Amino acid sequence: MQLTAVIKHCKDVQQLQQVHAQFITTGLLRLHPPHILTNILHSINNFAVTTADVKSSSAAVLSYAISVFNSISNPSTFCYNTIIRAHTLLSAPLSALGIFARMHKLSVPPDFHSFPFALKACAQLRAVWTTVTIHSQVFKFGFVADLYVVNCLIHGYAAIGSLTDAYWVFDESPDKDVISYNTLIDGFVKFGDVVRAREVFNMMPVRDAVSWGTLVAGYAQAKQCKEAIELFCEMMNTGIRPDNRALVSALSACAERGELERGKAIHEYIKQNRIRVDSFLSTGLVDLYAKCGCIETAADIFESSPDKSSFTWNAMITGLAMHGHGHLSLNYFSRMKEAGIPPDGISFLGVLVGCSHTGLVREAQKLFDEMESVYGVTRELKHYGCMADLLGRAGLIKEAMEMIKGMPTGGDAFVWAGLLGGCRIHGNVGIAEKAAEQVMELKPKDGGVYSIMANVYASAERWDEVTKIRRLMDANKKVKRIAGYSLIQLNGVMHEFIAGDTLHPLTDEIYLVLNEIREHQFETC
Repeated sequence: MQLTAVIKHCKDVQQLQQVHAQFITTGLLRLHPPHILTNILHSINNFAVTTADVKSSSAAVLSYAISVFNSISNPSTFCYNTIIRAHTLLSAPLSALGIFARMHKLSVPPDFHSFPFALKACAQLRAVWTTVTIHSQVFKFGFVADLYVVNCLIHGYAAIGSLTDAYWVFDESPDKDVISYNTLIDGFVKFGDVVRAREVFNMMPVRDAVSWGTLVAGYAQAKQCKEAIELFCEMMNTGIRPDNRALVSALSACAERGELERGKAIHEYIKQNRIRVDSFLSTGLVDLYAKCGCIETAADIFESSPDKSSFTWNAMITGLAMHGHGHLSLNYFSRMKEAGIPPDGISFLGVLVGCSHTGLVREAQKLFDEMESVYGVTRELKHYGCMADLLGRAGLIKEAMEMIKGMPTGGDAFVWAGLLGGCRIHGNVGIAEKAAEQVMELKPKDGGVYSIMANVYASAERWDEVTKIRRLMDANKKVKRIAGYSLIQLNGVMHEFIAGDTLHPLTDEIYLVLNEIREHQFETC
């Protein structure tokens, strides 16, 4: 018992190795070899959790764990489980499965921990057939009725994308708990199938905060923000305390829909319940207020956040860019670098958008040129698209064309559309025609390009081409006319309007007021 206590009191691997060395030199290891080594192995496993993110430390800890395991004569099931878990924690799943196979070959009986650790290794490798093999062994050894093992099987199949198999295991299990349902919902959400996730959610006899939070997150990730907010409100009405995942997802959905008042209510709930605002929550709050135009509030929350991640910085930079604060977005970008946070692709996209909206061409070109050479951030099509838009807005049409010609993969629809927008502003018909041709080829169903070209020709008073482009659009049945829409919140109710629709219950009253405004304008003129 005293030896076990000494091992347990070790604070790190180095201290454990020192104790291990003392046991060898004093001869204690010879007196109690299996007992001491098993406890040392167990302690190494615990330290593996804290070193899993550091590659150099992970390799040293794993090497030590293997040497201890190999020193144990006739290792028990517990020892095998411990070393397999250490390998999964330290990102060595292939070796973990090799040890699991050796365990089976030596007829060491598995228990209800053995299979979950092996399944975790399969998930890390996305090894479908190995997962199926372990599933068959679960049957063979009689663990198919063990709820913990069954839940790990559901998770294992879901993690590798075999959601049909995950659902089959779930459906065939006679016993299901809330973890069974939550695991399946999470699997569907991660692979973007929110419909199936909702079906499982509706089947649940009992739901907890994880159930609600996972589905709210699923709706938010799928950009079904209205559904995310409605589900969150339903959750709050049931009296279940939302976890941080639900709060962050609801804030994100409010930010996307511009539902500032709803977002403020969530913020107030966080303050009243003294919920700790971690980097994820602070990012969600900054994102909400910045996207809704409350820049000062967003900045206050940002500055008061002690733990700013790259996501928090990006939310602030992007929010400033959206509302035309190009100089401020550049300022925050500089501060981000000074704080030791390396900018990523989103950081650059945000600051380039800010430069585009403010006309900061030189600053944008400098950052764009330095992306790969100085910062090591790969230029993506969206960055090229933003630069095409920026150069086009500034009237630098030829420069934009040269940039597109120099792209390694050629321009996509958004890059050419950015150039086309600049041509519309500055009346460059010739390049507009080239850009429109590229957009039509890449996105043949996009009706927007036809409308833009009609405006370009109309500005140049080339009426024959205006008629021709409109007839071409009408003749092409595959072309979709994407209607614009707007949102406005009034007395806590969000009203959505689609261009030309008559679906709103107060349509007659709205058009009556619009007609009166129009008549008043004519009278004023």
